[in-house]
This record gives sequence, C-alpha cells and structure tokens, in this order.
Amino acid sequence: MKTLKYLFIMAVTVTFALTSCLDGDDSLFNDNWKEPSLDQSPFGNNSITEDGIITIAELKAHPNYKDAIANSGNKLVEDDIKLRVRVGGNDIGGNLYKQFAVQDETGGLVVAVNQGGLNGYLAEGQELIIALKGLYIGGYGNQIELGAPYNGQIGRMSKDLWSSHYKLVGGIPSEGLQPMEFTDEVFKNPNTYCGMLVKLSNVTFRNANGKNTLVDGSTSGGNNVNQTLDNYAVSKLVVRTSTYADFAATVLPFDTLANRKIPCDIVGVATQYRGTWQILMRKTSDLVVK
Repeated sequence: MKTLKYLFIMAVTVTFALTSCLDGDDSLFNDNWKEPSLDQSPFGNNSITEDGIITIAELKAHPNYKDAIANSGNKLVEDDIKLRVRVGGNDIGGNLYKQFAVQDETGGLVVAVNQGGLNGYLAEGQELIIALKGLYIGGYGNQIELGAPYNGQIGRMSKDLWSSHYKLVGGIPSEGLQPMEFTDEVFKNPNTYCGMLVKLSNVTFRNANGKNTLVDGSTSGGNNVNQTLDNYAVSKLVVRTSTYADFAATVLPFDTLANRKIPCDIVGVATQYRGTWQILMRKTSDLVVK
C-alpha cells in the first residue's frame, strides 16, 4: 500500500513539473541553449583561412615538391600553403574509388582519402580550400596526387587527417563543373592538364560490336578494364572503368541493324600513367551516344 502511495506522489510531481514547463516555466532546462547556426559547413575544418593560397601550377613547380611528383615518390608538405579548387570528379558512380579530382584554372590533381561516399559532401563543382601543410604530395609521372606515404610512393590518407585539412567555401554551380574539350593542346601537355575534367567528342570504341560492355576485356591494375578508341593509339589513350562502377555493364555504342559503331561523347577525369592518358568517367550520363 505504501508503495502504491509513493508511486502516485511521484507521478503527480512529474506531471506538475511538465505542466509548469509548458506554461512557460523552463527553469528545469538550460537557458543558454541556442539553435545551431547554418552559416558554417558541418564538414571539414572551418578555421582554415584564405591566406597563402597558390595555384596548382605553382605547386607542381615548387622546388620542394616537384621531384617527388615527377619521380613517383612522396614528400611531406612543410610550407604553409593552400589551394583553392573545385571538385571535377568524385566517387558518385563508383569508378573513382576512395579518391576525387580537383582543379583550378591552371591544372588538376587527385586527392586520395581512405573513405567511401566522398560525393556526399564533395559534389561536382564544390569549391574548397585545401591546407597542404602536413599532407604528403607525390605522383606517378605527370599525375600529381595528395595523400599519405605508401611503399615509397603516395597512397590514401586517413579520413580524420583529411577532415582537418579542407574547408568548403562558396556554392556549387547549378550546371556543375563544365569539362574542357580534349584538344591536341590538352593531349600534348599532360603536365598542365592531368587531373582535369575533359570531354572527348565524336569518338568510337574500338571493341564495340553490340555485345561488349565497358568492362568486357582483360582487367588491368586491380579490377579495372581499359577500352581503347578508334581515334587514338592504344598506347596513348584509354577509357578506364572499374568492374565495380555503377555503369560497368553499359554496352559500347553500336548500331546492330546498320552494323556500325555509333559515335559518342565521353566526359571524365583525365589522368595519366606511364605516358598513357586514362579517362575516368564518373557516372552513367558521362557517356552520351550521338
């Protein structure tokens, strides 16, 4: 009986307290609580400033780092320098695995991060500042990359390290980042254009026959397949697709009734490996049949 009486008293007390709060008495709550501000991004490091910004071209030519880039090595960035860039390609379609590409008006580079779902906060066209001090820089020939040391070269940095080295700024263009035409000028100047978003116009796939897909062929470099184009020598340019990409099963454009290859436009990040251009499409819509 005493227990029932005690429970009744406690219930009345709690009801009274809640009623008082609803009536305007918020003495039981923290008066210092404030609604979160949406002025700053919940991602990255908002304390990064805009001083010390250089271009990608200046970074490639920097005397402290150009050898590590050119000789497939890695070097810790000790200078307080930053980049202001936009995202050209991310992992939205599964073809760029744990990496994304950024660029400014002078060039591009790849950032390797041991994290999936990077497209969730690094959308195409998103502008950001990267604080380079404390990161490692390296490359494969003309292909410049930011990351962490791996077997004497450059590999993926941890997501926590990356999170402290970037700041999202500005908005995202409604049309995304527009690719540049892959002209002879681009083709012959990999040191400038490596890592940038490009567009190949009016090209045909060498292996198109109405059945072959983007990943029909021998794998190269860990579950990736290189497709060649009639427009370029095999050793000079390939379209590289991961067998895990969302669009891996896309059939190479071919008109079975007319028994002819169909020209198409290809958009992708232009990377290089040992003198061969590798075009990395980002999503299904990067392949446009004419």
